[in-house]
Amino acid sequence: MDEANREDRRVQIETAAYGLLALKGYKATSMLEVAKRAKASNETLYKWYGNKQGLFLSMVTRNAEASKDLLTESLETELPLQEILATFGVQLLKMLTGQRAVVLNRAAAGDVHDTGTLGRTLSEGGRSAIIPLLSQLIARENPKTMSPEEAAEVYLDLLIGDLQIRRVIGALPLLKEAEIKARADRALTLMLRMIA
Repeated sequence: MDEANREDRRVQIETAAYGLLALKGYKATSMLEVAKRAKASNETLYKWYGNKQGLFLSMVTRNAEASKDLLTESLETELPLQEILATFGVQLLKMLTGQRAVVLNRAAAGDVHDTGTLGRTLSEGGRSAIIPLLSQLIARENPKTMSPEEAAEVYLDLLIGDLQIRRVIGALPLLKEAEIKARADRALTLMLRMIA
């Protein structure tokens, strides 16, 4: 199987897994059900992902890739922090409050007493991977009021707040584009004031 076909197949498998996760939850979703829904062999799933945790770890990694890539690429440019975060904040908030992230977070909560793997992976692939990149970008602005790491933490707190958990527990509907943009703009404005 060539790389393009393999990638298409991975997308089909992971889409099937998201559907089952949303429908049945993490514990009740099996590799066999994912294979059937994706019209793939169970053998292929185990060969590619190792086990159920491996499949969902792959999904976590893919879900966070765009945000990490944007920051990594931005480190190689001379774009001002304000311009980078105007794009990054919207992208990150869309991803974190989107249906895929909600499904993954619910799965991680369901895995706490089984393996605990997904929660750690969500943290490592998300906030723990983004803070160092964001800190490097902030350090270029030479903030005088706080460390770049502290500024990165505060920015994410301002941006996300409790939106993600409210989405996960079903207390908040999918955010509209205008709400995401307004929240991202507010977080950026407040953070720039703090590091000025």
